[in-house]
Amino acid sequence: MSTAGAPPAWAACDPYAAALRSGRGPLFLRRADGRLLPLEVERWCADADAVDRAVLARCEGVVLDVGCGPGRLVAELAAQGRTVLGVDVSGAAVARTITVGGQALRRSVFGPLPGEGRWGTVLLMDGNIGIGGDPGALLHRMAQLLRPGGLLMTETDPADIDERTEVRVVRHGRDTVGEPFPWARIGTPALLRIADRAGWRTAAQWAAGGRRFVALRTPGTRSTSSSAEPPKSTAVISSQRPR
Repeated sequence: MSTAGAPPAWAACDPYAAALRSGRGPLFLRRADGRLLPLEVERWCADADAVDRAVLARCEGVVLDVGCGPGRLVAELAAQGRTVLGVDVSGAAVARTITVGGQALRRSVFGPLPGEGRWGTVLLMDGNIGIGGDPGALLHRMAQLLRPGGLLMTETDPADIDERTEVRVVRHGRDTVGEPFPWARIGTPALLRIADRAGWRTAAQWAAGGRRFVALRTPGTRSTSSSAEPPKSTAVISSQRPR
């Protein structure tokens, strides 16, 4: 996704759209130094798995999935009877989300969105904390979307990393498509430092299935009982604090 005024990076990437339509990769982000970052197209296009469902069990109120991709999380929440909306700059992502039973709009998170200031939970899964290449700016935007006391659910990089870079979408590690766009990779320690400086409160952090997650409360909110902690009767993944 892109910042306001800039063309949405994913929208112009035909290989990305083709991968979502087929449900198959390989697809990568290629950094300027040539390093390839694999995109997990097959997982994103599958149904929500046990790790996903454990994350979704922590959601509160109405849910906004930012960078919803092919919509597995939106579809899972909708199947549970939850009120949920996905947003993505990719028309193929929005179309697939609707096909699998979710509601989605083709929008940039940095542009106007429905229900600003009233969402109970916002999701930033599957590396979407990297949108725009500036996690601090993205957190600021999340605070504008959430209601007071709202919950931000983020998936962080498994590595202890804080990297800002430009990337391009490539297939099979070779052909380059579209202009470079800013992206970020950030691990839990770096995200917590940025969030703490901005006044966010850490509600939970855990790891499951080789993935890491952080739940944050909007700045200026006091500690309350929180469903960001997993329900004891429904937890299917044992949580642990990242090292």
